[in-house]
Parts: sequence; C-alpha cells; structure tokens
Amino acid sequence: MTAEQIPLEDFAKHFATAIELSSVALGGQVCSVSDEFFAEAHHLLLVEPAPSLKGQFGPKGALFSGWETRRHNPAHDWCIIRLGSPGAIFGFDVDTSHFNGNEAPAVSVDALYHAGDQPPSEGDGRWREVLPRVPLGPSARHLFKVPQTAGANYVKLNMYPDGGIARFRVYGLVEPVFPSDPRAQLDLAHVFAGGRVVFTSDQHFGVGANLILPGRGKDMGDGWETKRSRQPGHKDWAVIKLGDAGFLSHVEIDTAHFMGNFPESCEVHAVFSTDTVPSGLAEDAWTAILPRTKLGPHRQHQFALANVEQPYTHVRVTIHPDGGIKRVRVIGRRATGGEGVAAREAPPAEAAPAAAGAEPARAPPRAPRVLPALALTPEAFAPFGQVVQAYADVHAVPAPRTTRITGANQGTATKFHKLALLDHAYPPAAGATTGLSVYRCRPVALAPGGLWEVKLLERHPTTKQAFVPMGEAAGADALPSLGKRYLVIVAQNGADDKPDLQTMRAFVASAGQGIMYDMGIWHHPMAVLDGPMDFSCVETQIGDGNALDCEVVSVVEGGAAGYAVEVST
Repeated sequence: MTAEQIPLEDFAKHFATAIELSSVALGGQVCSVSDEFFAEAHHLLLVEPAPSLKGQFGPKGALFSGWETRRHNPAHDWCIIRLGSPGAIFGFDVDTSHFNGNEAPAVSVDALYHAGDQPPSEGDGRWREVLPRVPLGPSARHLFKVPQTAGANYVKLNMYPDGGIARFRVYGLVEPVFPSDPRAQLDLAHVFAGGRVVFTSDQHFGVGANLILPGRGKDMGDGWETKRSRQPGHKDWAVIKLGDAGFLSHVEIDTAHFMGNFPESCEVHAVFSTDTVPSGLAEDAWTAILPRTKLGPHRQHQFALANVEQPYTHVRVTIHPDGGIKRVRVIGRRATGGEGVAAREAPPAEAAPAAAGAEPARAPPRAPRVLPALALTPEAFAPFGQVVQAYADVHAVPAPRTTRITGANQGTATKFHKLALLDHAYPPAAGATTGLSVYRCRPVALAPGGLWEVKLLERHPTTKQAFVPMGEAAGADALPSLGKRYLVIVAQNGADDKPDLQTMRAFVASAGQGIMYDMGIWHHPMAVLDGPMDFSCVETQIGDGNALDCEVVSVVEGGAAGYAVEVST
C-alpha cells in the first residue's frame, strides 16, 4: 500500500466531495485505546478544530484537545475507531495542532470490515494496512491520499511510539443504505444514502457538508451558513449529489437554530448528470422544482415539488440573499429500483387488434396522482392563506421583524398579534354578516398506505374563512387533545376559473394550529385524522345557499378518482 502526501492548499482538489467517515456527527466512536493518560482519544473525532489550551494544566499536566499517551512506550500506542458509516476509504487528515515537542513522530492506519456487535480487538488477524508508516511534524495538519479501499467500518490508528494527535479524520465514500422495497420513499440526499454536497458558493461560517448530516444538530455551528452580502440581488447556493437517481416528491429545508440569520427565501433546481460535480451546464439545463419561496426562522419547512416526472441525480439549493440552513432533505424513490428509469422512458406497447365482433377494450382505470401530505408551516401555506398558532420561541414567529409580540394576562400569557386578518368582499346590500360557527368532524378513513381520495373542492369567492380547533368532539368537560391532526388540502384558481390542480397541495395540521383560507382559495372541506374534533369557524356569509357564499366542484374524472393524498402514519 502506497500513500501520497497532499499539500494542505490542495485539500479541496482531493477531498472536497469526500465524506468524513470518522466524524462524531455521523456516529464515529472510539472503541478502545492502548493508553490515554494525558488526553482522551475521543477528542480525535470532534468536528471543530482543536483549540489551543496553552498555559492550562490539570492534575496530570498540560491540557490538550486531542489524544496524548504516556512517554517511553517500547512498542507503539493504538486507537480503534468505529466509523460512522461503512465506506470506501481514500484519505486521512492527521492533525497535530498545538502538540509541539510532544507530537506523535509517526503513524500508520489499518482497516477492516467487522459485522459483530463487539468491536474487533487490537490483535485481530483481519486488520490490513491502508496507510503505511508515515512521519509527522509538530503542530500541523498532515494529509495523505491512499488507493481506495474496499468497504470498511473500523480503523486502527497506530502511533509510533507515543505522544499526541489533536484530530484524526478519515475521508472516503459512504456505502449507501437503501430500503429493501425499491418503491419506498427515502431521503436521497442523506449522507447514509450516499448523498454528497459537491459544491458550495460560500461557507464562511458553516460548511455545506453539514446539510446532509443525520438529525437536526445542536447549534448554528453544525449547519451551512454564508457571510452577509451587501450587494443587491446576491444569492448563495449548494449542489447536492443524490445517493441515487430518483423520482422526487418533496423537499425539507430546515432552519433549526437560525433565527436572526435564516435566508429570506430559497429555490431548488434539479438536473440529471453523470458527473460528480455538474459543471459547465447551461442554466436552462437545470429544472426548477421549487420556485422561490419565503423561509422562516427555526423551522422544518416541507415543500411539495413540481416538474418531477423525470429522474434527477443532483439538486441545487439557492438561498436569497444569504444566511444559514441546518439540513436539506430530498424525499423521493430510487429510479434504479421498481419501475426504473428505462421503464419510465420506454414507449407504450401497441395494443393487439380486437377480434371481429368483440367489444372494444376498456382502458384500465387511471391511477390517482398522489400528493404527499406535508407538515403545515406558515411559509408553505402562504400562497393559500395564514396559519394561526403560538410559538414556544418568540424568535421563531413568521416575519419576526414585523410580528408584534407582547406579554398579556398579568404576565401569564404571550400574545401574538394579528396573525391573520378577517376580510370579505360582499356587496353592502347582500346582507352578509360575520360570525362564529362550530363544525363537529368525524375522522376520515385512510386506505392502505395512508391514501385518501380527493373528490371535490370548494371556495368562498367573497370571504376569508378560518378554522380553529377546539379539541375533542366530546362533552363540555373534555380537555383538548394536542395530539390530534387534520388535513388541509388547497389549490389556486386557474385560468378557466376552476381549480388549478397542478397547484394542489396537502398539509397535515396539528390541533394547536388554526388556518385561514384567503378569499377565493379552493380547498377541501375539513378532514380530521385521529378522532373526532370540533372546530370554530370564523366566516362572513349570507347563509341562504347563495353562490357568493360557496362554490363546489368535482375533481373526479371519468368515474375514477384523479387525486389522492398520502398521509404518513
């Protein structure tokens, strides 16, 4: 096994699209170590660079952020590390920052794949050297590139003979984990599915690779954050290579912990490319799958995607004008499983000619277009109306610069002012009045797979309409249940003054969220999911069946349901 030492200034050339397989952010863990007398080995895998602790001492001596062993080892010290994900290894960063005079003089690295519950031992005969013994220097990062290994999930760092190392990073490619059912939906951008962030326009405060990590992180430091822009029209972007080509459904843009520096808005484009980094493409090669959409602070935004009839391999997330995002999730199903790319692109087979006198063949019933029912957020619902809810963190309200928030009730409450404004456009002579009604709703029955057919939509052309959950549909002494959910299905008006079904979206709202439909927005009547619920309805109406109050249209075509929503159960 040979190794090439890479100059630090060439890091991006060799490792920019690699995954740090050893990172604690992926679940990397120190399993066993020969000695850690002065400094514990778990520091090796920390995400942040090693800080200087110069001048600080503990009971055993000077403090260091790294792994440091006793002096005078007659052989060598070692540390066994379980990688966060099995993968193919092709590089290492051995960092001796702040170790000067006590740095490790040399290291080597062994690797293996081990499927047992217990970590392999230091003397396991399956260890194979992947980085031969190489010299190190004081207080410096040492980059090494090696021929790509077969999949491994453990490495053993050998230190000759003893000393200190600040950080140890293993670079490679994840062996993706896919569901056994090729039709299953999954996050194709996730690092464990083989996703990679292959380009970022700027990563001044937080690196783009954080976008595809597991979980929602712990603070702004483990997201992607760009520097502040001062130029009108500025934008930043990150390109994610999906773990496999896929037919996409929806995207999640998570701004967790970004409350004063979340992007004003974002848009998402996609492309099919055989290149790791799709460079040199004309702008019109990228397909817009999410138009520019406002974002909010400290929130998981879920958006249904458009123009996703064909498979894609890369997505480009553009933020305006700058700011921070914690995670990006791109949900879809693999194009190489199930019906596959070839099957989607194959021309339909010609029908056999009918026998003389036979009845004409009937076309099979058309499968409904399935819409994902996504979590209701103010930003995703904005094209259709307003969400009425309280916020645990006052810095997480929509439009935090303009939403008025005050204390109320002698300090026992917080008031979020005017989250939705009542309005109507009835003629003065129509006799319409504004009032409160109550809807007692029984739960709808979902079909297998969480599907529910959409058969009709209605609109109120001259008034806004709000629904506010009141809790259980039971006796007056029943307490509200915040665990219950209801469906919100909406669509814009089309050029023919009928619902534009291409704009139809479905949301799942909690019992702690009310909604207000904008005037003229098509929507489905209330549909609750988990048990009976009562809703207070705030509306203006004449109340005698007048068309100004309500219009209803069918979305059932040719006797078959044309649309269904899919609810995650």
